[in-house]
Amino acid sequence: VQLQASGGGLVQPGGSLRLSCAASGSIFSSRSMSWYRQAPGEQRELVAFITSGGITNYADSVKGRFTISRDSSKNTVYLQMNSLKPEDTAVYYCNANIITTAAISSTYWGQGTLVTVSS
Repeated sequence: VQLQASGGGLVQPGGSLRLSCAASGSIFSSRSMSWYRQAPGEQRELVAFITSGGITNYADSVKGRFTISRDSSKNTVYLQMNSLKPEDTAVYYCNANIITTAAISSTYWGQGTLVTVSS
């Protein structure tokens, strides 16, 4: 199983970006899917997660600005980021708990996509 993240880039403060992360491989189903981020010199932190049933939760720092969603038929998770601030600058990683066709449940990470918020 592989997770491929995309959508990062350079954006001005107040701007928007949409991240995508697609899981591929021997997938039976995807359970919870999440986005984490890691700023330079900081620990990786949870930004948002979404369960297989669509329940979401967000870090306080992004509530009201970021929206996580998923397309389970495509095993893809999205992160819509609005009103971006310089402090949102980080490498963003997707994370998914997946049940493989061999009935094994494991957690996988994407490769990370850099988001830079700067004027």
